[in-house]
Amino acid sequence: MDIVHKIGRRKTAVARAYVSKGKGNIIINNRELNNYFTTGTLQYKVLQPLTLTDNDKNYDIKVNVFGGGVTGQAEAIRLAITRALVSIDPDYRTILKPEGLLTRDPRMVERKKFGQKKARKKFQFSKR
Repeated sequence: MDIVHKIGRRKTAVARAYVSKGKGNIIINNRELNNYFTTGTLQYKVLQPLTLTDNDKNYDIKVNVFGGGVTGQAEAIRLAITRALVSIDPDYRTILKPEGLLTRDPRMVERKKFGQKKARKKFQFSKR
């Protein structure tokens, strides 16, 4: 097995994950995982596909991610890692699919409409 390259997206964040055999190092934009994502929740989201498949210490992962906010980036990375693991071993699909990790979240920000304050919020109505 060489290097497996997969892409994950969430909102406007795009993550490119390069998965190879290794000792469990995760590098995101040339920084360590706990240096890039400081909260435990975001670290958990990134590591979720690895812990479910018991591969915490089996693969080295290098990720390039851009766009969006921290949560969008974490979930984009999670999708990219999940797709890479499934392409390495198709048996992982039965573990990861019920957890909803293979589904690309389609929710995006709704656009602002003209004549309105935001996407749905209107300007204050005055009868007189």
